Amino acid sequence: MKTSVALCTYNGEKYIKQQLDSILKQTVPVDEIIICDDQSTDSTISILNTYKGKYPDIFKIYINEKNLKSVKNFEKAISLCTHDIIFLSDQDDKWTENKVETHLDYYKNHPHVNVIATNGYCINENGESRDMYSFWDIPSIAKAIDKQYNIKDTLSKVTNIATGASMSLRKSFLKEIIPIPVSEGLHHDEWIAFIAAQKDSFVMLDEKLFYYRIHDNQQIGGVFFEKNDQSLLFLKRTFGLIHDFKGLSKYIKRLSDSYKKNQLYLQTQPHHHTIIKNNIREIEKRYAEKIKFMKKKYPVRSGILFLTDFKGKRRL
Repeated sequence: MKTSVALCTYNGEKYIKQQLDSILKQTVPVDEIIICDDQSTDSTISILNTYKGKYPDIFKIYINEKNLKSVKNFEKAISLCTHDIIFLSDQDDKWTENKVETHLDYYKNHPHVNVIATNGYCINENGESRDMYSFWDIPSIAKAIDKQYNIKDTLSKVTNIATGASMSLRKSFLKEIIPIPVSEGLHHDEWIAFIAAQKDSFVMLDEKLFYYRIHDNQQIGGVFFEKNDQSLLFLKRTFGLIHDFKGLSKYIKRLSDSYKKNQLYLQTQPHHHTIIKNNIREIEKRYAEKIKFMKKKYPVRSGILFLTDFKGKRRL
């Protein structure tokens, strides 16, 4: 299988060299790097052209005529890729040397899988490692509590935990995810993981295969949490792994958010109406079960919670 990398850049001069070097040092070399720059005003283009000069057969650089923003820029980059397996890449992270090899081995041994995401390391702006919890730890945390944990439920009904920086997909799967819907708060990786999960062709590996950098200028944050009991409790409550009052409250809010997002999908993705409608019905069923359980176990507190929910954050 031949590989493409879809890399989007925008004023990425500070870290782009480290990312490109990590991609070029893979144990299994990539065959193509497609870069779509979103009107950078710093030295990003100059840096990219230097790499293209060294590796003219690998690098293809496209400069957008106007700023497309993250979702549509990634859609463009993904669409321009020509090879069997497409790796998504942010401009400010780094890859472990065996990332491509590990993904390819998994695809070869699991032909039904169309999308892979993985766990990752946390590094700060100086490249220093930080030992923290992340959303990517949820599958392993959940499985330690419940052996029946199903990541499809998390992606479909709770929230996205698959990060584009860790993700790869088969080119043959593009017809299922393009066009990527545009809406405030919706990201390309969330949509790709959602559809792949609905098609039962998504997997999330616990192996850490990239370094996710946290810094002041990144577009997406909120992935990592201090490694302590309080953060672990927060994660368990957020993903419905603890059924105390706060846990139920957080989980019900996530179900409400997911329900509203699925309603949006219905408006923008007519070719996926059936699976989206089925998922909405499942969310409604899960929501009703949790509400019933909460009212029975915490009748007074749940009553107050919904009476004061003026913005409807926990309602369908």
